Amino acid sequence: MSDRSYRIATIPGDGVGLEVTPEATKAIDAAAARFGFTVDYSDYDVGGGRYLRTGEVLPESVQAELAEHAAILLGAVGTPDVPPGVIERGLLLKLRFDFDQYVNLRPVKLYEGVPTPIAGLTPDRCDLTVVRENTEGLYAGVGGFFKKGTPDEIASQESVNTRKGVERVLRYSFELAARRRRNLTVGHKTNVLNFAGDLWWRTAQELGAEYPDVALDYVHVDAACLYLVNSPERFDVMVTDNLFGDIVTDLGAAVQGGLGLAASGNIDPEKRYPSMFEPVHGSAPDIAGNGWANPVAAVLSAAMCLDHLGEAEAAVAVEEAAASVLPELATMGGPDMGMSTSQIGDLIAGRISG
Repeated sequence: MSDRSYRIATIPGDGVGLEVTPEATKAIDAAAARFGFTVDYSDYDVGGGRYLRTGEVLPESVQAELAEHAAILLGAVGTPDVPPGVIERGLLLKLRFDFDQYVNLRPVKLYEGVPTPIAGLTPDRCDLTVVRENTEGLYAGVGGFFKKGTPDEIASQESVNTRKGVERVLRYSFELAARRRRNLTVGHKTNVLNFAGDLWWRTAQELGAEYPDVALDYVHVDAACLYLVNSPERFDVMVTDNLFGDIVTDLGAAVQGGLGLAASGNIDPEKRYPSMFEPVHGSAPDIAGNGWANPVAAVLSAAMCLDHLGEAEAAVAVEEAAASVLPELATMGGPDMGMSTSQIGDLIAGRISG
């Protein structure tokens, strides 16, 4: 295979994931034809549906095969019949941890023609990226129960923050800010979480000396939520811990017009393992099978995938094509979009091809 041939694993998953993933690969194929690279896909049946049929979440053999790919495209996983936590910990978090995808990257960008719940907000005021530490914090799974099911029950959940984990995600964020508008904001709660917060902010200040051209700022993460709503233009790159990042980025998705536009990447920057790209929306079983799912978030995630693989021109073309269709959609998702999922995907692919 040439240097510009890529093996991509696809996990359509459940619900609308089965509908939006083909539109993401359709966009990649159009970009490949235009920019002269090739893609070989491997499709994997993993998710809530498989778990209900077989009791398996992520077989070791499947994970070993996934590890041989350059990247993973994930649609959406989960069904109402699967208990909470089974798929999340057995598939999503397992891949993030085992493949050391320590960066969760979430752009928050308002596109032309997209309605936002924030009055007066214009696209020039909302273009930021949230970097979420993806393998530590409260999601590390450290904790337990004592006297479970009794009146004296105790549940503990510990936040794990290592110098190595904090430093590497901060360094990634400095590098990203240096390529953007050279402004990095650390979001945490140093006033209350005085151990973890101190490690984060102290490390950020130490690293800041290596990046004199990047302005370093700090905000309490609750204040960051306020600023995301009333002045998102103050942010260029925001870096925060696992739980805070999960919360802040969903607010960011609302600001930019909804989860139907929210793309994400779970990234191993060193490329030792495949990185995984997915729309933030869930499997939406209430609308699955109707062709009502907006595929734009999946296509934008595909653009992030291409950028990670080094196909920067193709990534820009995919993002611009996806953004170009947004003013033509009556809504951002549902039966009133004016086009079906596949029709939107066809329109995007046609504009990529030129």
